[in-house]
Amino acid sequence: MADPARAQRLAKRISTIVASAIASEIKDPRLAYVTVTDTRVTNDLHDATIYYTVMGASLDEEPDYEAAAAGLAKATGVLRSKVGAGTGVRFTPTLRFVLDTVPDAARQMEELVARARARDEMVARQAAQAKPAGDPDPYRSTDDDPTDDSDDSADGGTDE
Repeated sequence: MADPARAQRLAKRISTIVASAIASEIKDPRLAYVTVTDTRVTNDLHDATIYYTVMGASLDEEPDYEAAAAGLAKATGVLRSKVGAGTGVRFTPTLRFVLDTVPDAARQMEELVARARARDEMVARQAAQAKPAGDPDPYRSTDDDPTDDSDDSADGGTDE
């Protein structure tokens, strides 16, 4: 069994090889907006999971996830042979492509934080305009109470 450091180095090398092959050597138009985000290799170096994201052609256009997955599935054999030639390991790992959901989750978290900030600002505006209910000073003070019987003779005047 290989050590985790070697698996991480191999994962980084596989990520570099696959990303450069997708960018320059594979001419599938479905892979034009695919970006490799992360690669994980098992400790026995037999399986590699490659995480990818797909961007749209423009900011307004939705990315085509199914076409990108089909393009990667078709190019898996070519990419595996390039990984085998580029890494020089005895056994070339099998490649599995998984759509990375981290950017979508991050975008959703940013929207939730923005919504929470907007609510906090609304509450702060309401609090600034709010007036206290009842008296402005609801606490008793000794100056206001004329029937103050707070002398020390309540126990009969005996000091011990």
